[in-house]
Amino acid sequence: MFTDPVKNLKFFGLGENMIVADLGAGSGFYSIPAAKMVAKGKVYAIEIQKDFITTIRNKARENHLENIECICGDVEKIGGTKLKDNIVDVAIASNILFQVENKDKFIEEIKRILKPSGKLLLIDWMDNSVAVSSSFHKIISNDKAKEMFEEKGFIWQKEIDAGKHHYGIIFKKK
Repeated sequence: MFTDPVKNLKFFGLGENMIVADLGAGSGFYSIPAAKMVAKGKVYAIEIQKDFITTIRNKARENHLENIECICGDVEKIGGTKLKDNIVDVAIASNILFQVENKDKFIEEIKRILKPSGKLLLIDWMDNSVAVSSSFHKIISNDKAKEMFEEKGFIWQKEIDAGKHHYGIIFKKK
């Protein structure tokens, strides 16, 4: 395992009543543990690939989690998550920044859905990681990610140890 979602989410400090958006949720690597941590809250698992949505729904059912809502959405478009403005306490963006083509719209969509003072947990590949060597040219460094989010009105709060091949940054919406 390259990074530990439970450990990373503990750094993030999820509360049991929080509303969480897992952007580019994939197979539910963060959605499932987040749903367990926000037992009285809600997790929106936003994913564009329908097969992954089916996978997350199946995992939620297997884990008896009723607080996950899967949404087929495009995180690179304003309104693409299909969530209302200022509805989410925290957003998770793991291993997605290097993949999105329109990074500005992606960051703006995160800002739109976060409540005032909402937080973002950004986990992505380090620029020296061999794990994604075929996409090496697309990797966004920790420093560049900080710069990009700060330019869009986020405040850097802290870095977390996200493992040997990842960096982790917590931002707060201004």
